[in-house]
Amino acid sequence: MFSNQAQVKDMAMSKIELLQVGSYPDWVQAVLEQTYVMHRYFEVPQTAAGQAAADQAAFLARVGGAIRGIATRGDLGADAAMIAALPKLEVIAVYGVGYDGVDLAAAQARGIRVTNTPDVLTGDVADLAVGMWLAGRRRMVEADAWARSGNWAAKGAFPITRRAFGKSAGILGLGRIGRAIGDRLQGFGMQISYTSRAAKATPGWQHIEGAVALAEVSDVMFVALAATPDTRHIVDARVLAALGPDGMLVNISRAANVDEAALIAALRDGSLGAAALDVFDGEPAYDPAFQNVPNLLMQPHIGSGTLETRLAMAELMCDNLAAHFAGQPLLTPVI
Repeated sequence: MFSNQAQVKDMAMSKIELLQVGSYPDWVQAVLEQTYVMHRYFEVPQTAAGQAAADQAAFLARVGGAIRGIATRGDLGADAAMIAALPKLEVIAVYGVGYDGVDLAAAQARGIRVTNTPDVLTGDVADLAVGMWLAGRRRMVEADAWARSGNWAAKGAFPITRRAFGKSAGILGLGRIGRAIGDRLQGFGMQISYTSRAAKATPGWQHIEGAVALAEVSDVMFVALAATPDTRHIVDARVLAALGPDGMLVNISRAANVDEAALIAALRDGSLGAAALDVFDGEPAYDPAFQNVPNLLMQPHIGSGTLETRLAMAELMCDNLAAHFAGQPLLTPVI
């Protein structure tokens, strides 16, 4: 059991009821079910094809009056309709750092608290970002296939690639993850530039205003912004053109920050050199056009996908829930 769950179990004989929006690993599920009554929204059976919305609404109408908390994920959130269907809702706990899927205005209007799990996944996401850059720049996945297929023996050496170290890197958004990416890139002798609301204490790094200006001085751009209405498609055709045919884009933030149609077009016509993505609109049902795009490295949203980080995320989510229901300060509040 995670550290603060006993506090909630001791509060009352009857368990507090939570709405669970998406699935969790079995060991997270077991901890939650020891402490709470979990109503699994994601398992609502559909009575007929295309009936998901109606069946989910019926489910909320049936259980919503007892729900005091929502346990969700960063990729799922909790929209205004869901929040409105839960009259006793007090807290929304997000398993993940991103909370753009939660309707914060709807929650705030009712005094509902929202938490996420920042910091604990920073290192792993930064590691993956750097790994994606190296793999994409040196075409490691394609080289692996070349060796395994017999092409090495039959056709000779794999085509030469482009150097990674010593180039210029742009970090779009210097929050926790962006800063961790920059710290790692210093070991590669990179010239580092970044955007943020204001210049930060980063000796030797260059603060630049605007995504286009950042792209113009970058051989590789890492997208590390939180997703907001203001950042939607901030990486557009102009930014991709500024990166140019030798440039590379790496996105480990949110898919909404990148104009996917513009990205696909730029990779296909060669106006952008390469890209590496860990996030996609509509994932896991991403745009099938990505399957035939050249110079693209795809990852199935695994930025935080290590055992150590997922354990820490689960503990922090559960501890936030426990703190709320015990009347204690939240550990990592959003609002």
